[in-house]
Amino acid sequence: MNLILRIASISTVLSLSILLSFNSNAKISSDKIAERIKAIGQVCMEGDESCGSAAVAVALTSTIRSGEDIYAAKCGLCHAAGVGGAPKYATAQWTERATKGIDALLLTAISGINAMPAMGLCNDCSDDEIKSAIVYMIDSAP
Repeated sequence: MNLILRIASISTVLSLSILLSFNSNAKISSDKIAERIKAIGQVCMEGDESCGSAAVAVALTSTIRSGEDIYAAKCGLCHAAGVGGAPKYATAQWTERATKGIDALLLTAISGINAMPAMGLCNDCSDDEIKSAIVYMIDSAP
């Protein structure tokens, strides 16, 4: 009995598959498929002439934040108290760091060091903003 049910099920599935394959509505042309899966837009970079004359330049709407602003929003969370060994703001620790040079300190801040994550978790900061925050902290040293 069980074998008969299996054979009947398989026969039903095969029959339906054959019937559906003959259905004219089931056939979709390659053009229709391409139309359904085409991209809905494209990215054009400023100066890229392949996008046509309608390419629009992207304007930056945000302004560059000051080192003090970046420190207050991001850096101060750790550097005010020296969390994880971070050099404390307004201490001689920044005088020692300054001897490495601003470019070396910037590279370290971008890539992260010890407990400090990359960019000090300021993922929306530009390199110039990170640099200005470093200068702000160096300038705080007595």
